[in-house]
Amino acid sequence: MFAQVSSDDFCVQTLYDRLRQASSGQAGAIVTFTGLVRDMDETPAFEGIELEHYPGMTEAVMGQLVQQTIARFSLTDAGLVHRIGRLDRHEQIVWVGCSAPHRQAAFDGACFMMDMLKQSVPLWKKERVGGTGTWVTPKASDQHAAMRWLKNHEE
Repeated sequence: MFAQVSSDDFCVQTLYDRLRQASSGQAGAIVTFTGLVRDMDETPAFEGIELEHYPGMTEAVMGQLVQQTIARFSLTDAGLVHRIGRLDRHEQIVWVGCSAPHRQAAFDGACFMMDMLKQSVPLWKKERVGGTGTWVTPKASDQHAAMRWLKNHEE
């Protein structure tokens, strides 16, 4: 299990290998997700984003999320990496990996971790457009995605 915040880029293959090795041959599936900085409107003036975090707290909450995901989906192991600082369009921003005895648990774990990450981890995003930074407010779609998992868990 690992959770880390970094201003440096990450190597997807290295993270996959780390997760696979930690799974000690007990996994039948490994699912990973790599998120990129995107420009939804394809605005030529869009320069990228800046991510800020609460040092110490962000890592702790990420670690709790990974532990919760492992327990909820009976995963073999899981990992989460999130970048902070100034990121340009199309740069890697987040990596999630889940290993499990069966593929559905690995897929569900990865989806759950991404959906909950956006709602529970103290990270703040500012979009840079035309030399100006604007703080991004939480999206209703992200809230609905997290609530779906919470609702399904209560049933």
